[in-house]
Amino acid sequence: MFFPTYRARRIRGKEVFRRMVRETSLSVNDLVYPMFATYGRCVRKEVSSMPGIYQQSVDNIVAEAREVRDLGIPAVLLFGIPESKDAVGSPAFREDGVVQEAVRELKKEFPDLAVITDVCMCEYTDHGHCGVIKDGDVDNDATLDLLCREALSHVRAGADMVAPSDMMDGRVRAIRETLDTNGFTHVPIMSYAVKYASGFYGPFREAAESAPQFGDRRSYQMDPANRLEAIREAAMDVEEGADIIMVKPGLPYLDIVREVRDEFNLPVAVYNVSGEYSMVKAAARNGWIDEERVVLETMTAFKRAGADLIITYHAKDAAKILNKK
Repeated sequence: MFFPTYRARRIRGKEVFRRMVRETSLSVNDLVYPMFATYGRCVRKEVSSMPGIYQQSVDNIVAEAREVRDLGIPAVLLFGIPESKDAVGSPAFREDGVVQEAVRELKKEFPDLAVITDVCMCEYTDHGHCGVIKDGDVDNDATLDLLCREALSHVRAGADMVAPSDMMDGRVRAIRETLDTNGFTHVPIMSYAVKYASGFYGPFREAAESAPQFGDRRSYQMDPANRLEAIREAAMDVEEGADIIMVKPGLPYLDIVREVRDEFNLPVAVYNVSGEYSMVKAAARNGWIDEERVVLETMTAFKRAGADLIITYHAKDAAKILNKK
């Protein structure tokens, strides 16, 4: 077709036609809301670099989860900030840890809300890295046992799904075998399969108090320049038993989301990370953008790229917008 036989504006001219031919749909059911559980009671401390996001004690986690559930958001993703830390992150797998307590309370209050737990050591180690340190770097195989203990403790507390984010080789298989051996064959694993060593994680490290005390995480997180490696990483996690595979961060890696979606016949999640969130919030506060439009456009971009699930700090805002439509 060529002008004037085909005129695209014939369809664009009416809202009803635009809705009828829309190729990508966005739903509240696509959203997962991350939350930061900390020790104590009546704690609700806003993260300075993430407006509207809080470190919260379990009682306030439950209170906010009620709002999340009432908005129709189907799931939350829990991170923990312990009262103390040590070299091996032992608070991560304590029965009375903050995540374990939060899981128990959330499942008691909201049985139908899916509770997913992040499985990693960085919030719990005094050095801020994602596992056991040996000769100045994370010892991959020694860390696997700790991750398995953490995942098992979460599931025993009632977690509906575990999400290992550490990027240790072989951790999906190790966790799968641990869960299966202990009678939790029904619990799925959402793997941070493609996780880049990104500059977009800065605000999260304030929220989770997990900044490395030396060096960085490039020996175990992916090089942002690599595309084919993403497919290899995802393939390994699929082979090891992942039920959902994730790409993180989101917006700078939409091409990777699409390639992973095309390559694998599993649900694909994307993590709209803290730096992406904070940039939108900062620009909106300065009056530089229309926040509501940008949030919906961002979420739609993730869906258009192929994501089935969107983990985002914008989840409550996006749900309020979608529920108005």
